[in-house]
Amino acid sequence: MKSLFKTICVAWRGLWASVATIMLGIPVMFAGLLSRTGNLAFSISRHWAYTMLAVSFVRTEIKNKEKMLKGTSYIIISNHQSLYDILALVTTLNIQFRWFIKKEILKIPIFGYALYASRNIFIDRSDTRRAIESINKGIDRLPEGAGVMVFAEGTRSPDGLIHEFKKGGFVTAVTRKIPILPVTVNGSRSVMPKGSLLVKPGKIEVVIGDPIDTSIYTTDTVQELIDRTRQTIIANFNPEYVPSAQAQSAQRT
Repeated sequence: MKSLFKTICVAWRGLWASVATIMLGIPVMFAGLLSRTGNLAFSISRHWAYTMLAVSFVRTEIKNKEKMLKGTSYIIISNHQSLYDILALVTTLNIQFRWFIKKEILKIPIFGYALYASRNIFIDRSDTRRAIESINKGIDRLPEGAGVMVFAEGTRSPDGLIHEFKKGGFVTAVTRKIPILPVTVNGSRSVMPKGSLLVKPGKIEVVIGDPIDTSIYTTDTVQELIDRTRQTIIANFNPEYVPSAQAQSAQRT
């Protein structure tokens, strides 16, 4: 019975993912091709994210939103627990940002170019020098006020812990003097952990930390910036996060 329920859930989500991708994916691609900033494509993609959250019965909330200064470009650093982190961040932050994307995605016909036209930043992870060059070129192409989202762990956490951060986004923040916005995602792993196809209804919390001025750091002290950012994200991290309504229900039972 559990196996049947799991199959039905996966099929339901897959059906809606296909429908939403067809209905909104084409407008996103055309917006990416036609827009000079990529802002329209990003805004349309939010509707896809909202749809996926709704059909998965996943809710989101954001805390400390007032800490984000309107019109400021940030290097947004977040922990990474689940694929649903992406949906939660796109729908709650309500600011324009772009992603670091591996260059292989560029090979996908039309879609790859649409992502490029939307001003996302493609990097070659196999070549550090080329990666840095790509990041610098990508930052130069960003529209005014847009930030860059970086999952500093490099991949989803396999065990729910926050692992060591990679330097990439931090070096960019220091050399370009772009402030860092630490963001913590709670609850997404219980919705869909790494390696699972099953999505459980639930709630994801996004917590904004105090922005960090990078002007006082250099490439020689970038590790201090990494440590400070990671500690801020950990301070807001709750691996046992349960929405208040669920917690009260659990207590009653």
